[in-house]
Amino acid sequence: MSELKGEVFRVRQTRSGNLGLGRRLSELRSLAGLTQAQMAKRLGMTQGAVSGLEAREDTYVSTLRKYVEALGASLHIDARFDAQSTMVSTISDVFDLEFGSDDQFVLPLYEDDRHRAQRDFVLSIRPEYSEQILDGRKTVELRRRFPLHVPDGTLAFIYTTSPRRALTGVARISHVKKMPKEEIWETFAHTAGIDKAGFDNYFTGLESGFSIVFSKAKKLSRSLELNELRQQFRFQPPQSFLYAKPVLREFLKHDCSDLVD
Repeated sequence: MSELKGEVFRVRQTRSGNLGLGRRLSELRSLAGLTQAQMAKRLGMTQGAVSGLEAREDTYVSTLRKYVEALGASLHIDARFDAQSTMVSTISDVFDLEFGSDDQFVLPLYEDDRHRAQRDFVLSIRPEYSEQILDGRKTVELRRRFPLHVPDGTLAFIYTTSPRRALTGVARISHVKKMPKEEIWETFAHTAGIDKAGFDNYFTGLESGFSIVFSKAKKLSRSLELNELRQQFRFQPPQSFLYAKPVLREFLKHDCSDLVD
């Protein structure tokens, strides 16, 4: 065996409180069936340098990344917060409950962009609004809560709710903004497809909200009914939104091809 397959590299504290990082790297190299000399060749360094690295209790993240990639893996560093921590309470207004965890919230601190999964969304939208989006008359969707940091090229798969109950379209998210609700109305009153009474009712009890601005939208070549979604993708309609499973995005990639740069 000459390569260690996988996406996750974990280091745990030893009883003495140190990470024991070098020893762990040495163990992984051995599991990959590599000698120090072979590892040195992959890294472009001397065997003595590899030996020194494997004797250390800490190292630079950049060095750790190169070592892990030489094993055929990728480096991810996360901060894990207890669900009751102040951090989770602070960010809870940005995430719907579907993103919550009963015991932990995991915040990525370091990832290699080449290995980062595309995090597209499924939005549940009432029929009268989804039709406006897919016809190009409605270019912004308003939400009480939504993740604020959305990468360029993120897609929103549109699930049209009852009585239609089908995945009917896809839109490209241009950007997401969190704004005072008065500013949302002033900015998007003519593009949100909702009247003032409905707007006020939706944002009752909140001082601010989220606007999801679409740059493109189109109907799917074939709508996917709820029964088919459940059978093929174990899909359950979200109350508001959820992350789309990669298998669903792969299935619909033809419909998305002209929406992704």
